[in-house]
Amino acid sequence: MFDNLTDRLEQSFKMLKGQGMITEINVAETLKDIRRALLDADVNFKIAKQFTDDVKEKALGQQVLTAVKPGQLMVKIVKDELTQLMGGETAEIELTGSPSVILMAGLQGSGKTTFSGKLANMLKRKKGRHPLLVAGDVYRPAAIDQLKVVGEQIDVPVYTEDGNKDPVKIAKAAIKEAKTKGHDVVIIDTAGRLAIDEQMMKEISSIKNAVEPDEILFVVDAMTGQDAVNTAKEFNDTLDFDGVVLTKLDGDTRGGAALSIRSVVEKPIKFVGTGEKMDAVDVFHPTRMADRILGMGDVVSLVEKAQEQFDEGEARKLQKKLAKNTFNFDDFLKQINQIKKMGDLKDVVSMIPGMGKAMKNMDLDDDAFKHIEAIIHSMTPEERENPAVINGSRRKRIANGSGTNIQEVNRLLKQFAETRKMMKAVSQGKNVQRMMGGMKQPGRRF
Repeated sequence: MFDNLTDRLEQSFKMLKGQGMITEINVAETLKDIRRALLDADVNFKIAKQFTDDVKEKALGQQVLTAVKPGQLMVKIVKDELTQLMGGETAEIELTGSPSVILMAGLQGSGKTTFSGKLANMLKRKKGRHPLLVAGDVYRPAAIDQLKVVGEQIDVPVYTEDGNKDPVKIAKAAIKEAKTKGHDVVIIDTAGRLAIDEQMMKEISSIKNAVEPDEILFVVDAMTGQDAVNTAKEFNDTLDFDGVVLTKLDGDTRGGAALSIRSVVEKPIKFVGTGEKMDAVDVFHPTRMADRILGMGDVVSLVEKAQEQFDEGEARKLQKKLAKNTFNFDDFLKQINQIKKMGDLKDVVSMIPGMGKAMKNMDLDDDAFKHIEAIIHSMTPEERENPAVINGSRRKRIANGSGTNIQEVNRLLKQFAETRKMMKAVSQGKNVQRMMGGMKQPGRRF
């Protein structure tokens, strides 16, 4: 996500390296490169030009403090302008109705059905809501079955009507059903088309008028760049929607939609989809996204993801084990599972300042731990509890059982011993800088 844009912006800022002050000449060169970077990211030309004009105006009006280098000042100005370009403030969804009704809109293939499930899951887990999903797409083959599968995955009921091809009547009946059964949120998944057409717009307008939703969310595939922005404008002219959802932001997207859509439709981006899993959705924070685009990471979001998986009771048990140096491979597996639950591994790592670029060319995905897990699962309960009993013959058996080799088993055992030693030192408040400096780099597989 935004990898190419991040690299190009970093190169642009390097033009000011070694400069003693900001001048119209060096700023012009820097901004020329920034504008190219934005255009390469599929940002609308007028928006890119206005953006660099605003940055230039602020940069030339700044007095550079002796403690701040021109390049650093330019990064701050660009960050502030990127934040404003993407909306400035975080926009929450409004759920005031009884029940609250959320209407999904967008083209076919944008990810409406999957996002409907993700949003229901988020509201259920984080807000304590009781959502009802509504299958309002009566045209696409298997659309209703897909929503049923999604509902089963997150344990949220799905309202359907066999034989009824009128989405307006289905939506109205679903709201009545929600009131009867105590659902406080109704999420209506509507039909999409391969392209915008009059029938599609008339139908979704009829649904809007019939159910008077609290929120209308326009779901768009971030991979489609400027096409997404143009589609958003046409939908907004008809529906006057409340916010945008960018899906597939974890893919090979150049970022143009995220950077342009707010300026074109003057509606906030409210959510972003970052993977296939039902919990792979985030509230959109313009400031945090600007940080990530500029390679600064996103520590706040990382902490929030960690807190979602945090179990206070388990943490106390782990603390005691670390202090007594009894942390074992079963505990290690639990920690791996918690990390995996935080979301796409590459996305999580990119939130750590400086790590996104370092991990750019690494094949880092959910299978990154599979060799470690295979080795641990090939151990007996006794071996996982007390790794010291693992001798030569046991190592050979573990390697055969896990589909690895003895060298990989040895490497894991060595790294585990070093990790346990370091974690014990951390738990006791010791300075571990020297210890970490002496540790060897991890092996190629783990």
